[in-house]
Amino acid sequence: MAASVGTTPGGTTPAGMTPAGTTPESEKDTEFQEHEKILCPDFLSVAQITEMLAEDVDGVQQKLEKFLNFRSLQTCLKEASLLDYYVSGFLWARGMDFSIIQYSKFMTLLDMLLHNLRTLHMSLEDSIKWLREVMAEIGPSHSQKNEEWNIFDVKQANAIVDYLKISLFQHYKLYEFLFFSAREEIVIGTEVFVSPAFQLHLQTDSCESRNPACDGAAWMECAQIN
Repeated sequence: MAASVGTTPGGTTPAGMTPAGTTPESEKDTEFQEHEKILCPDFLSVAQITEMLAEDVDGVQQKLEKFLNFRSLQTCLKEASLLDYYVSGFLWARGMDFSIIQYSKFMTLLDMLLHNLRTLHMSLEDSIKWLREVMAEIGPSHSQKNEEWNIFDVKQANAIVDYLKISLFQHYKLYEFLFFSAREEIVIGTEVFVSPAFQLHLQTDSCESRNPACDGAAWMECAQIN
């Protein structure tokens, strides 16, 4: 985001300098507006989050099923898997005692990671890089002058990275299969069908950490947000 460096007709304005024709106040307003665009639009509304906070586990699942307009959970592996992904994320966030805005940004983060995979065909390595960039904006590594904009503190940000590692990144091949395999490979008639390819992913998933894109060094880089 445009924080300490701005573009001018003559080139780049060094940090600490204000472009001609602007004031520190207007520059700060512009920066704030850019910051507000991070993880927008919201995946869930404040009203929807508030409704789910009043529910037990089954209630949360039913609410999300309704909000996501899932109608084939009994026969569609994709819908069932995605519902589990979102329900598990929301329940994890509840254990973190997040505020409403933190719930909102976290659930939007979960959704955008899947969006990047589904629509941009983002690789595991690129998803990790994207997460690092986002956490740098909404987590504690953002510039000190904008500390009040940090949505998550150091402990929360690191916990989010750890959660995403076990909930999404270690199962990345499974989600790729859900999004990019032919529908008939996943659903046949009224029974959920698990193809041999999917079974192979399950068998090899425990070895996912050997992927160079998610080895210890990459995760240390991703988690270094404090």
